[in-house]
Amino acid sequence: MNKFLVALFAFTATLSTQAQDYNKRLKGVDKELNGLLETCKAAGFAVAVVKNDQVLYAKGFGYRDYENKIPADENTLFGIGSCTKAFTASVLGLLREEGELSFEDRPADYIPGFKFYNDEMNQLITIKDMMCHRTGLPRHDWSWYFFPTDSRDSLLKRVEYQEPFTGVRRRWYYNNFMYLAQGVIAEKITGKSWEENIEERFFAPLGMERSNVSIAELLAAENASLGYTVDSDNKIKKEEYYRVAGMAPAGSINSSVTDMAKWLSVWINNGKHKGEAFLPEYYVQEATGSQMIISSSGPESKHPDLHFGTYGFGWMMSSYKGHYRVEHGGNIDGFSANVAFFPSDSVGIIVLTNQTASSVTSLARNMIADRLLGVEKSDWIEEYIEGQAKVEEATEEVAANEKVKNRVPSAHELQDFIGSYENLGYGVFDVVLRNDSLFAEFPNETFWLRHDGYDIFEPFWVHETGIDTTETGPTRMNFSTGNTGDINAVSMLMEETLEPIEFKHKAKELEVSENDLQKYTGAYDLMGTEIKVYTKGNVLYVLVPGQPEYELQATEPNKFILTIIEGYSVEFIEEGEQIKEIMFIQPNGTFKGDKK
Repeated sequence: MNKFLVALFAFTATLSTQAQDYNKRLKGVDKELNGLLETCKAAGFAVAVVKNDQVLYAKGFGYRDYENKIPADENTLFGIGSCTKAFTASVLGLLREEGELSFEDRPADYIPGFKFYNDEMNQLITIKDMMCHRTGLPRHDWSWYFFPTDSRDSLLKRVEYQEPFTGVRRRWYYNNFMYLAQGVIAEKITGKSWEENIEERFFAPLGMERSNVSIAELLAAENASLGYTVDSDNKIKKEEYYRVAGMAPAGSINSSVTDMAKWLSVWINNGKHKGEAFLPEYYVQEATGSQMIISSSGPESKHPDLHFGTYGFGWMMSSYKGHYRVEHGGNIDGFSANVAFFPSDSVGIIVLTNQTASSVTSLARNMIADRLLGVEKSDWIEEYIEGQAKVEEATEEVAANEKVKNRVPSAHELQDFIGSYENLGYGVFDVVLRNDSLFAEFPNETFWLRHDGYDIFEPFWVHETGIDTTETGPTRMNFSTGNTGDINAVSMLMEETLEPIEFKHKAKELEVSENDLQKYTGAYDLMGTEIKVYTKGNVLYVLVPGQPEYELQATEPNKFILTIIEGYSVEFIEEGEQIKEIMFIQPNGTFKGDKK
């Protein structure tokens, strides 16, 4: 027999023997995994196990449509959230291979006008720093989550106003905006959208035929899962899809475990697909190597063989019971994911579930890993149950303290809080008054504001089914006043590493017709100085001798603010149907003038 055929036969026999061995290790795993549905109150999930380029196991559990009891299977589509990041970073890996960029380049070299918060960041931050989360920026996630837009350029403009919490390369901190920037860099270089780059460079050549990059495509697809969460009564509740919009490069891919097995096989095989180079091997080594330390803390006493944590390019590395593990999680409304592999063992695990912030992904991954690696099994379910009991105990303690809280009345009327609030690093939201309650209206979410003492309010999410006041958290909206005593801003703790983020108050503009504005016009005597009030079109102005003209914006009947000076306002005093006086309300006092 030909020596080559003998060698090929031997190699094939070895692979077959390995597959049989791993299949034996997975015997009985169905029952264990099925138990996670009840333990975690999950609607459904799917799992795939890969050895080299062979799928050893692929199966769905529970339901993709919980209400109609439609089962999930290995081809069901789920949102994979931040598991998208490895795809986005890999586009840059390919572009570097093609000579289009260097990871040491600055992002502004490719994105005109892109800026960070200060000069140090602008001068030092490289593409590589963004890839491994070491820019010094915290997450600032509420910026894109509560203020979504389809415009990636608009999202990136916010970065200039987002404060860092430390210096460049000093500490690791996860940031979705930096993966958005990578997607935009690829768009600028290729002249193609991020979506086109992902589909053409990965989905098509790998045969990931069911995978897509948007909620619109997910809605149009067959065998797509709905999203779910667990409510305060520990019941499974449907969760609306979240449209990631412009932030897509950080987490908008939808896929199945069968498709993700094809992607993971490339990484297990050092960048090869069907024996041919697909990703540069040296990029694979960099991406799955330690580019930045996540945590320098040692192992816990309960698990001395679980330790270290580092980040590469879209991947996290750690030691799992003596085996080098590469993995990344993903979370978006209604879905959680985990994609993991062990390079030295040439095995990988994909877990996708239709549950928000689910523990199913890590529990299933660890339960399968213990079997595949032949290590001592841990009772991961028991540990999870113990952990949940501690969380519930802490939650009950917080709720008990809340009940006895004595709330000090506010010095302001509810209407004083009405208006728009803006932060250039985030966006604009409105506070409105309905009946006897204040509501904060964000572009795609609304919150009821419960008074919590002084000028502080606690926000509660307004769902289609109502307001659940048991969904308490640490976030408070703390309103502040200016020198005139008027509400001028609200602060919210949106980043644990920073002081509360401040949104400036912009009083809600009252529409006044050009004809109605005429009653305010004329000359006023202010302590011997003649003040003139006049209109230009439908805009009212006031002119003080020796000063520029000031545009007035109506906020209430007969009340106006000076648009270019914060803390200054004007009120007209009306008797009958005639304006008799003007009052200038300023930080240094209130001044009256009689109409001539």
